[in-house]
Amino acid sequence: MPDETLTMSGEAGTARKHQTTGPGRRTGDAADESQFEPAIGLEVHVELSTESKLFCGCSTAFNAPPNSHTCPVCLGLPGVLPVVNRKAVEFGIRTALALNCEVAGFSKFDRKNYFYPDLPKNYQISQYDLPLASGGHIDVPVDGGGARCVRIKRVHLEEDAGKSVHEGGTITGSSFSLEDYNRTGVPLLEIVSEPDIRSPEEAYAYLSMLRSVLRYLDVSDCKMEEGSLRCDANISVRPKGSFVLGTPIELKNLNSFRAVEKALAYEARRQAEALGAGERIVRETRHWDESRQVTVSMRRKEEADDYRYFPEPDLVPLEIDEGWVDEVRATLPELPGARRERFMRQHGLPAYDAAILTESKDVADYFEAAVAAYGGDAKAVSNWVIGELARLMNATGTDIRDARVAPTALAAMLNMIDDGTISGKIAKTVFEEMFATGKTPDQVVAEKGLVQIADESELARIVDEVVAENSRAADEVRAGKDRAIGFLVGQVMRKTRGRANPQAVNRLLQERLSRD
Repeated sequence: MPDETLTMSGEAGTARKHQTTGPGRRTGDAADESQFEPAIGLEVHVELSTESKLFCGCSTAFNAPPNSHTCPVCLGLPGVLPVVNRKAVEFGIRTALALNCEVAGFSKFDRKNYFYPDLPKNYQISQYDLPLASGGHIDVPVDGGGARCVRIKRVHLEEDAGKSVHEGGTITGSSFSLEDYNRTGVPLLEIVSEPDIRSPEEAYAYLSMLRSVLRYLDVSDCKMEEGSLRCDANISVRPKGSFVLGTPIELKNLNSFRAVEKALAYEARRQAEALGAGERIVRETRHWDESRQVTVSMRRKEEADDYRYFPEPDLVPLEIDEGWVDEVRATLPELPGARRERFMRQHGLPAYDAAILTESKDVADYFEAAVAAYGGDAKAVSNWVIGELARLMNATGTDIRDARVAPTALAAMLNMIDDGTISGKIAKTVFEEMFATGKTPDQVVAEKGLVQIADESELARIVDEVVAENSRAADEVRAGKDRAIGFLVGQVMRKTRGRANPQAVNRLLQERLSRD
């Protein structure tokens, strides 16, 4: 699966160490870098999951034939008038509240003027000086425990641009480009953080947490591979202990969380080495070259004046009353941070399990449904969800919504382990068959004859056979070499095709050999 795709492998809130930043180089290798620290801010663009575009009725469905979801409004033809999509505004309010922002009672749309082939109007309708919301924060788990409070500077609505399809795969290596305007006008929510992030690893953790929140809110599917979540980064470095920010550099072409992390690590080292050598950092926009694992200068960084912002004359300002905000606030779900804390408190889970289970709302819902059906140890359910279920899902590229093992079926299988019908080892075979076919555990056990052997007289007979066939190992056990008992247990399990209870087999072997 792509590295930005959510998996249940423990990525949530975990900052990975020593990421490669270029051929033969690792973060922290340069001597000068130890004298500096980065200050990182992220600009995240999220396509909202509305059925129609921000200012017209065109469909937002992904992967339609090029230029088939367009109309005079989103193409900016003369004489047309935009109309604001109320659902997009509601999704913006919903997100702002979840990020602890203050929703503005009065905001407005502006024209951001620039010329680029993917922008048919030669301006983008966005929000500038009066955004939808501002002044929030999000707590990001970091290595060693605790959390980094990353302030949210602003949340604002804008329309998306089209998509440039580069003949050579990238803008730097193409001889020509084509334009698909289906995406033009799709509602975007831009979430801008303050430069509070202190490492590339924290940037990865911030994006993971933000994506998790957005998915819990059901405002976006956040699929980077489909362009519904995109990120630009701003990074400067400064001497450690300084409170003065350095000159920021904007990084673009960051098409995965891993790319964000690697590009920031490279850029932090590049700037530190430059400052250490007495060079001056020039404010610019740089392109991340994935193939070379380096950032490349694209152009000088634009200032706000370069875009010649002015109020959008065809749209009235947004006036959002407190009643609407309160209505939206009442619909907010339990968010991942709060759910993680509850899982530890209510279900007695360790922090690791709780973090993985709550990264995805669907996974958390599945876990709680299985716990309710099982009625037993929640940790046992967690072990199967983040263990075997996650392994099979990741191996097959299956989403938990499409998993053929229902929470009630997992609970039924755990009950079969508890009552001795099947062993823990046999349960893995049963679970794989359940995952592949959708059958219930009792169906699988009956069809494959996997019921655990409960008759100890039958087990004792098989133990006698194994001892007789493996006299050398039996003599080693009698001589006090306890490790040989494991070999004998394994032989019994082989003869019974795993249907014997290992603890019972161990006991029967000990009793049998002690009689000789």
